[in-house]
Amino acid sequence: MERSRFRKICVFCGSHSGHREVFSDAAIELGNEFVKRKIDLVYGGGSVGLMGLISRRVYEGGFHVLGIIPKALMPIEISGETVGDVRVVADMHERKAAMAQEAEAFIALPGGYGTMEELLEMITWSQLGIHKKTVGLLNVDGYYNSLLALFDTGVEEGFIKPGARNIVVSAPTAKELMEKMEEYTPSHKHVAAHESWKVEELGAYPGQQSKPQ
Repeated sequence: MERSRFRKICVFCGSHSGHREVFSDAAIELGNEFVKRKIDLVYGGGSVGLMGLISRRVYEGGFHVLGIIPKALMPIEISGETVGDVRVVADMHERKAAMAQEAEAFIALPGGYGTMEELLEMITWSQLGIHKKTVGLLNVDGYYNSLLALFDTGVEEGFIKPGARNIVVSAPTAKELMEKMEEYTPSHKHVAAHESWKVEELGAYPGQQSKPQ
């Protein structure tokens, strides 16, 4: 398999594993895809739940893992030894900014409010033109069907532009999602010019260099 166009992807996912094994299987499957495609992982830094599963799989596969975690969550989301490198930050805002800066694309696995909030912020930043990075959604066993339907309703009711609806790349399996993300080309217009944002704070995109301050 040829090397992916992405070198580092940020994965948002739960600090719980969910009630069904299908979610754990999906996290491991996504980790396997990263290893096959030689992709490093950026994630929330926890060693429990789906976070722990995907981080260990990528790390054991020989690729770099960077966990970014607020100091207050360390006793809650880290159990036993940490996986890979861990960067401790002050708060949730700093965590998201650092994850966005480090990664070249984003994927959300099933998770709770935190996972959904991180996903929606990256979708919004793409719509606004703050970043040009691909946003993927691993819709395991229809977990996100209702959220995707809500996005469709937003288009129907005139709150989301049809092009912006296509920001979200979704698929039911890790392999299919990665294939779709590799081929993704944005079709939406940015609300504001990409150059008008302080985009250097988010780092370089694949094939681009950060502009000097």
